[in-house]
Amino acid sequence: MRVVSIDPAIRNTGYAVLEGDFRTPRALDYGTLSLPQKLPQSECLLAIHEHVCKLIEQWQPQELAIEGIIYVQSHRTAIAMGSARAATVLAAAKHGLPIMEYPPTCVKLATVGRGGAAKQQVAFMMRAMLGLQETPAPDAADALAIGYSHLAATDPLRAHLFKGRKYI
Repeated sequence: MRVVSIDPAIRNTGYAVLEGDFRTPRALDYGTLSLPQKLPQSECLLAIHEHVCKLIEQWQPQELAIEGIIYVQSHRTAIAMGSARAATVLAAAKHGLPIMEYPPTCVKLATVGRGGAAKQQVAFMMRAMLGLQETPAPDAADALAIGYSHLAATDPLRAHLFKGRKYI
């Protein structure tokens, strides 16, 4: 299986392309789409949408995995995160991809072994599990972890661990 995974945010969207299954995952591409503070939010959303479209066109994945909505204290942050998710979801829908959503605690549990793991722990585990030469930046590491979680969730013996996932 090949999956594009996204950790959406207005200014720093993490992305990853993984292939294989949870036993033999391979990172084909990963990074962070960083957008300047001076760029209007509308242009950021367009850039996110276009970037995800290019990833889909380049890598031809079977599915897209995205981080689920998280609790935030600021309505402004929640709206911005929701907008970045929408730009990603529209790109996947435009290309006819099924979209699977994973809660952050589920992703951390699948990759680190505990739902309250720190970002640094997730990044370290992604480096180790995927055999990367360097520890990925936090947003890219989160996208890798979302993709890894998706590969694990598609395994019949592990699917029960991902009760929080859902198609959107």
